[in-house]
Amino acid sequence: MDERDVSGEFIMPAPPGLMERRNVSIPEKPQIISWNVTLRCPLKCAHCYINAGEKDAPGVLSTSEAFGVIDQICETGRPVVVLSGGEPLMRNDIFEIARYGSMKGLHMAMGTSGYLFSPETALHLREAGIKKVAVSIDSADPLVHDKFRGRKGCWDRAIRAIGWCKDEGIAVQINMTVQDYRITSVDDVITLGTGLGVGDYQIFFPVPTGRAGGTDPGSPGIYENLIKDILTRYRSRTLHIRPTCAPQFRRIADQMGIHNPAWGRGCIAGIHYCRIYATGDVTPCPYLPVIAGNVRTTPFSRIWNESEVFSALRNLNRLTGKCGKCTYRNICGGCRARAYGKIASLTDGCGGLVRPSDPAGELCGPDPWCAYDPAGADQ
Repeated sequence: MDERDVSGEFIMPAPPGLMERRNVSIPEKPQIISWNVTLRCPLKCAHCYINAGEKDAPGVLSTSEAFGVIDQICETGRPVVVLSGGEPLMRNDIFEIARYGSMKGLHMAMGTSGYLFSPETALHLREAGIKKVAVSIDSADPLVHDKFRGRKGCWDRAIRAIGWCKDEGIAVQINMTVQDYRITSVDDVITLGTGLGVGDYQIFFPVPTGRAGGTDPGSPGIYENLIKDILTRYRSRTLHIRPTCAPQFRRIADQMGIHNPAWGRGCIAGIHYCRIYATGDVTPCPYLPVIAGNVRTTPFSRIWNESEVFSALRNLNRLTGKCGKCTYRNICGGCRARAYGKIASLTDGCGGLVRPSDPAGELCGPDPWCAYDPAGADQ
């Protein structure tokens, strides 16, 4: 299983250079799919993009329907499928779903807080064919992590979950959501993780969606400075570290003379990556709650290949404002979720899923969190 980086909730490789070679891309096979198999979760994380909690979504996909979705995905290739939530371990059939996907030849992975883990959980995941588990560690300080996650004991359980996964030979990735824009906060988590034998890290920059809607993400300057610090600090290390939900890192790395062919494009929402919601709705990414179709009524392959939403995101000529004029648009593309959030409300109890009336107009605007000003760009 290739574990090089791309983007999104769980990171796998995209074909390098696709968007660098042309402005309009034809549909290619999906590389990674994030699947919110449930909205239930024992935690109350401050940044949760779907406002997960005690109740599941009305009409959540059943076990048999989940198997059918896996069959549909297989018609488009063999992407990485990340079982996510909510907390995926809240589903009693999660091992069955993972096992069925593995049996069909998909690369099955999981994103989790680790809160519900036990040694038996890790064993069952390995037996079900889970190749990699992403565990959330937002701070090296247990008190800070637990406060952010909304429940005491989260940090300790996450640390134990990492150990149990490694005991079973399951690859582990640490997902960190930035709360403190000082490089020391990132350093501390990476130091903690390397001590646990973890070499893969996704540093997530918050997107104001779901429970985090209306929060102040900080200034673009502070955001870019942290990206520069991360790239500088770890440019020569053997660790796999990637800023996530931060497509500008590709431009910043290029300006710094740092090149990594495994990175792929900055934003791959709808290009190599998508999200399947608990009720079967398909969106470009978890932070961009715009419905491209529903697998209950439209085959996944048709949604992926023909959706107007995905078509808009795959056409760089539709980008407007600074993003449309930027010379780095092929390798960055701007965060489409933040661009959409500038003109639409992303906050409601169901995760804010909507059907766009004008996909290109709503999804292809300038990224408001980008500090770069290309020559002649509109402000």
